Amino acid sequence: MNVKRYLPLMDWLPGYGRSQAVNDLVAAVIVTVMLIPQSLAYALLAGLPAQVGLYASILPLVVYAVFGTSRTLSVGPVAVASLMTAAALAPLAQAGTSEYLIGAVVLATLSGLMLMAMGLLRLGFMANFLSHPVISGFITASGIVIAASQLKHILGVEASGHNLLEIVNSLAGSIGQTNGATVAVGAGALLFLLVARKRLNPLLRAVGLAPRLADILTKTAPILAVLVTTLLAWQLNLGAQGVKLVGQVPAGLPSLALPSLDWGLWQQLAVSALLISVVGFVESVSVGQTLAAKRRQRIDPDQELIGLGAANVSSGLSGGMPVTGGFSRSVVNFDAGAETPAAGAFTAVGIALATLYLTPAIAYLPQATLAATIMVAVATLIDLPALARTWRYSRPDFGAMLATILLTLAHSVEAGILAGVGLSIGLFLYRTSRPHSAVVGRVPGTEHFRNVLRHDVELCPKVTFLRVDESLYFANARFLEERVMDLVAGEPALKHLVLVCPAVNLIDASALESLEAINERLRNAGVALHLSEVKGPVMDRLKNTDLLANLSGEVFLSTYEAWQRLIGQSVAQRIIV
Repeated sequence: MNVKRYLPLMDWLPGYGRSQAVNDLVAAVIVTVMLIPQSLAYALLAGLPAQVGLYASILPLVVYAVFGTSRTLSVGPVAVASLMTAAALAPLAQAGTSEYLIGAVVLATLSGLMLMAMGLLRLGFMANFLSHPVISGFITASGIVIAASQLKHILGVEASGHNLLEIVNSLAGSIGQTNGATVAVGAGALLFLLVARKRLNPLLRAVGLAPRLADILTKTAPILAVLVTTLLAWQLNLGAQGVKLVGQVPAGLPSLALPSLDWGLWQQLAVSALLISVVGFVESVSVGQTLAAKRRQRIDPDQELIGLGAANVSSGLSGGMPVTGGFSRSVVNFDAGAETPAAGAFTAVGIALATLYLTPAIAYLPQATLAATIMVAVATLIDLPALARTWRYSRPDFGAMLATILLTLAHSVEAGILAGVGLSIGLFLYRTSRPHSAVVGRVPGTEHFRNVLRHDVELCPKVTFLRVDESLYFANARFLEERVMDLVAGEPALKHLVLVCPAVNLIDASALESLEAINERLRNAGVALHLSEVKGPVMDRLKNTDLLANLSGEVFLSTYEAWQRLIGQSVAQRIIV
């Protein structure tokens, strides 16, 4: 067994040196500062105690450093996974109860085991079933729901709901209970973070800071909001004025324990765990591949499944929640100069120290500040202009994207993504069940063949070249039969039909039977069936069948060879369309 295949740290650890360690330590300090408020915020978003977010940011980071293949991906709680966690647990228990926390631990463990199993089976390709429009629509809708769900913390009111309609309705009924002090803290933090995101970077550069340092300081602005509002809450006793604080956070490192082995609970959470796994994996791989490409590195999707799976299992064992690779944290980690996954392990040390020594201060942190942090973070996820771009390019993809958004907003995250996946697969089957094909002719004086409806080409009434532009499988096999027979019926002088197959990468058993039926029906009509430009792997499979032995015509290496052989020196008729 190749050890490096399952332990990617063996690739970088033997050559790990002082300069790399320094760069990783610097990046870890910066990411730690950023990750502390994010971890707390995303735990509250999931309906969990704040310390669960910290627990999910310690051991998972260390485990991913061992099993992950991305040099700069930062693993931990993220907004979308937190929302999906809350949606999965809401029907089972009340947020804040021990049963709810047990469910979160089981969800992380189950998600991790699923990811590891998919990785061992090399099923990384399954993420491709989530088309980009569906993922974009799902993330946009999730960002809107997440932002709306945080308004109750900004306003200081009681509200609930797991979709936009429920949240808006609940907020409307509670708007009269708005707490002024909470609004001042939340709105102030929100305004500061928005201004910092847009204005702080140019300001820092204007005073002489290096661009890289200015970028890093801008991205760590949330920690300043946390520090200022925590000090204000402590000094002004804002808790007594109705401002909800994070409250007492247990100090100390998480203890290791097996999750609940209640089989009924595992069954109830199975579908949600699978959805969290797939969505988290797609998000992580997208971020990892983007950052790796900038340094001419690569990641292994199958091993990423194992790495993320192991991280989630470790999160469950240490009392955490589902985790995945975060976009903003990973970009900061990359920009800060992280060179190896050791930066993640160093970050885990920083979070562990915060868990040990900073929890008394965290108790005074206003929940409104965390809500503002979440709202600004998810604002980057919302991409409504993508609807217009997708509409202009592909109406079917727009339909899948819109359905995903509407169902996520109006019903649930699970319904949205399941509908998006179902529509994407259905649209793919529909499109490929009616494969594009074109009668082609020779461009005069060349060896090239083009669509007769688009180019000035040479044709011969006795020979027709039909180019098939899709692989042939069960969904489109019957369509090809009908296309061929309609073509033959309209050309009484036809003696040879050549199927041009440069785009055919697969011929399954159903399509093979259709080709055999086409061959026999054409033979009975006095027309020879020929094939050209058949790819090697396809030809290898056809050699094991009776089709080639019974073929009424020949197999040509190129379409031009078929043209020369079948038409010879006869004068071709030029048709201009």
